[in-house]
Amino acid sequence: MDFERLIPVIRRLALEGGAKIMEIYNADDFDVKVKSDDSPVTEADEAADAIISAGLRDAFPEVLLVTEEQSGTHKENAENFLIVDPLDGTKEFIKRRGDFTVNIAYVENGVPVRGVVYAPAKGRLFITDASGQTFEEFGDFALDTPGEMKPISVSTPNNAALLIVASKSHRDQATEDYINKYSVADSKSAGSSLKFCLVATGEADIYPRVGRTMEWDTAAGHAVLSGAGGHVVRFDDHTPLVYGKEDYANPFFIAYAPGVDLKQA
Repeated sequence: MDFERLIPVIRRLALEGGAKIMEIYNADDFDVKVKSDDSPVTEADEAADAIISAGLRDAFPEVLLVTEEQSGTHKENAENFLIVDPLDGTKEFIKRRGDFTVNIAYVENGVPVRGVVYAPAKGRLFITDASGQTFEEFGDFALDTPGEMKPISVSTPNNAALLIVASKSHRDQATEDYINKYSVADSKSAGSSLKFCLVATGEADIYPRVGRTMEWDTAAGHAVLSGAGGHVVRFDDHTPLVYGKEDYANPFFIAYAPGVDLKQA
């Protein structure tokens, strides 16, 4: 993959998808349907997916594309692939809480190596550059002209006073039990892949996920966190979380800044 070519494409498509999402978000009403797995899907998910998938297929026709909203793509596998969640945090979108993101990543040999996470309602955009370093962009998010790019980096954790972030819509007793193994100075909730980004910026030290996710939910956030010096490991044995699994389903995992004294499940 030519990363110098990839990064401007995924940035532009994330912004275009985000603009369509906000157009629907700001309307008086929008359609909500239920998928076969009982998860909600809105016209915003589908509209953003149409923009992003068309753009990626046009730019990189030789690369496998896996996207949440096209179930046919879930049956294909390759060592290297693009993976998209056009609207992560649909429940937050439906409740108009703003904690939703556009996610595009490139996976190479099981590792998300480049990605973009755009939170259009919050005006935050996180992206890896061609070298793999992560930046947060500031400015007006012009389609063809990036604004100020500030490199971001994970925190140096204090294990006596950790900053924890956990899911807003999926924060259950199992999550609380695991969090209680740590000495916590502050605990916050966030929706969607923003949790990875909060660890990447140092706004949190650790994000444990004790619940079902799919690779399209996590790949872009994983790439962003990796490019800021963080790690994502399996919850059970603390080995790296890998991608390209046959069904694209993730095990439980922990995203964290190096230096956190990880506890066993």
